[in-house]
Amino acid sequence: MSFRAFRRAVALAFALFLCILRHWLLRLHGPITLERRAQWVQASAKGILHGMGVEYTVEGQPPTHGLVVSNHLSYLDILILSAAMPCAFVAKMEIGGWPFFGKAARVGGTIFLDRSSMASAMSVAEQMTERLKLPIPVLLFPEGTSTDGSEVLPFHPRLIDPATSAGVQITAAAVRYVIEGGVEERELCWFGDIEFLPHLMKALETPGFSATVQFGEPQVYPDRRTAANATRAEITAMRSSGDWDEGQEALQTA
Repeated sequence: MSFRAFRRAVALAFALFLCILRHWLLRLHGPITLERRAQWVQASAKGILHGMGVEYTVEGQPPTHGLVVSNHLSYLDILILSAAMPCAFVAKMEIGGWPFFGKAARVGGTIFLDRSSMASAMSVAEQMTERLKLPIPVLLFPEGTSTDGSEVLPFHPRLIDPATSAGVQITAAAVRYVIEGGVEERELCWFGDIEFLPHLMKALETPGFSATVQFGEPQVYPDRRTAANATRAEITAMRSSGDWDEGQEALQTA
């Protein structure tokens, strides 16, 4: 382990300790509403990103309610999006079993989906319908899995339906990463059969990288299929925008 990785690992451990401390303090100050849980997650995400040495920028206006749909590259996306805004996630059931992070996700109000169960999908849709009435957005990764960033996969529209059925606004969000020295974005992506801990160590070793989340304009769509196709196209366009390409080239030649 390099000194850089060791230093970041120590800072990350301290950030996780502060995360636990904030939760204890949260419990001492009245009912733990979903809004307060989301604020706890946001503060924790900012601390963890700082510990990992990850700089991030937010482009556009983060929404305060409705559904947010985003591309998915890594578990780092969850930290970036949480730091950008208080929100509640819909995530695969497996995350609930992760050491520490699974517990944190549960405490933070994450809705867990068993992708092999139709009953689970129906239950998640019902929970989303209720959450979409709250003054915090619900965040969904409609690709259904994380990717290497080479393309935005077709969106699964089933869990977009609670928003379109209720006439709730939907906001597209594009996440992207830049690594110094011209290293490809895929080197930070967590996809396929890559294990979590080796990838985390790789991220801690990476000499310099930054993240950007870009939000589009909220829209109300007539049906889930239209919403899925339109938001996927919007995210694809945001990730391939000229400003992004210029920024990437600047970092690669720095």
